Amino acid sequence: MPVEDGVRREYGLTRCGWHAVPWIRRLALCILTGLWLAGSLSAQAAQVAVVLSDDSAPYQEVFQVIRAHLDDSGHLAAPSYAANPDKLDAARLVVAVGVRAAEVVGASASRAPVLAVLVPRVWFLRTGRALLTEDGRRSVSAIFIDQPFERQAALIRLAFPDARRVGVLVTRDHAATLDELEPALRNAQLALVPARVDAGERLIAPLENVLREADVLLAVPDPQVFNRNTAQSLFLTSYRYRDPVVGYSRSLTRAGALLSLHSSPAQIGRQAAEWIRQALSGGAVRLPAAAYPAYFSVSINDQVGRSLGFTLPPANTLEAGLGATR
Repeated sequence: MPVEDGVRREYGLTRCGWHAVPWIRRLALCILTGLWLAGSLSAQAAQVAVVLSDDSAPYQEVFQVIRAHLDDSGHLAAPSYAANPDKLDAARLVVAVGVRAAEVVGASASRAPVLAVLVPRVWFLRTGRALLTEDGRRSVSAIFIDQPFERQAALIRLAFPDARRVGVLVTRDHAATLDELEPALRNAQLALVPARVDAGERLIAPLENVLREADVLLAVPDPQVFNRNTAQSLFLTSYRYRDPVVGYSRSLTRAGALLSLHSSPAQIGRQAAEWIRQALSGGAVRLPAAAYPAYFSVSINDQVGRSLGFTLPPANTLEAGLGATR
């Protein structure tokens, strides 16, 4: 007797018995289906290498949010630091958190697509994109740390309905910012009052020229203008002219800006996780085009508001007016 027939007889699975015992067929089908699904899910799961510029809190927060959002997707987020990046060769997608991480990833031999987050738009457009693409050998995208000018102009219009002129102080390295900012302000019925300064030039005289004409001072992320050495002096000068400062980070609000528009590391991490899941949902990794943050917040310094005599709508009202999504 063939072995196969002996096994069938032992378990009552003759040719006739096999058809007579439908639960056996159902069990076999369930096992096969389970094995197929397990193989399918395993094929879809991917390793995402997350390279952090360093171990500081903002970068860590971005990673923790990404990992939390990917937990139920089957994808593994593997962290490392720019000083010693790891698992790049095994990754299906690399996320670089911060400029330093992006520079290190750009210099690596990895050919995996790269998503750079918490990076300034100016840096990405001037040098970052070319560095990361390596002459087209990698596909890249980014979520910028800065806010779109249209959103900033809309915030000024909502918070200061009587304002007409917005002052901006930039170094000549960032003068191109003014060309993009001016039409955004104009669409919000606001006029730009600009000042361009040379790197290392004293800021107070050009700042005072701007403040004499402007109703609001908009701080833009030019590190040679607003930094830890200059911020206090710039805020005090703006107070003397009774001009509120609109900043670009929560730390600037704490330091003396009346209000700021910004995206937290957690909000950037949430958007990055959404992009990652979408990019890994098909066969090829397809990242969206580089973009400004989708999620954002408004912070207000009430003490500065009282000192300057401004009463602003609550932060959540301003956010709703800007179309914030929670």
